Amino acid sequence: MRKALFLDRDGVINHDPGDYTYSLDEFVILPTVMEALQLAVSKGFELVVVTNQAGISRGLYTKEEVDRIHDFFQSECKKNNVEILEFFYSIHHPDICNSLSRKPAGLWVERACAKYKFDKDASVMIGDRDRDVLCANAAGVRGIQMKQNGDLLEYVKAL
Repeated sequence: MRKALFLDRDGVINHDPGDYTYSLDEFVILPTVMEALQLAVSKGFELVVVTNQAGISRGLYTKEEVDRIHDFFQSECKKNNVEILEFFYSIHHPDICNSLSRKPAGLWVERACAKYKFDKDASVMIGDRDRDVLCANAAGVRGIQMKQNGDLLEYVKAL
């Protein structure tokens, strides 16, 4: 049985300053994240990031800038013997277009579960907003809402 820990990005993995995080200078990994990810892996979870990146459709930044952040984070994870299986992100903003890939819709979680054959009953999503929990629930996965910029380790310990 494969199980996933789906993670929102901004406010869960990195400090969310309240607006868009799109440059490496602004991307600050929260203090307990690596320890939390190591613990999750030791508990048998595979790690997947699911994030809305609507600033792309608003023209504030590019996919390349998002990919650069994800590549950096993946390299930091690997230094800590952790790997993110995949990063799924929606580029859409509801003022510009509707998309099922944007949370609170559960498309990316559904696709990851199908692609990697994750057991939905054993999988969990942790996010810092209600839309993250709604996304998880829409895909049939348990959702947990943590405090924005909080202690991810606290939540992973409880899994």
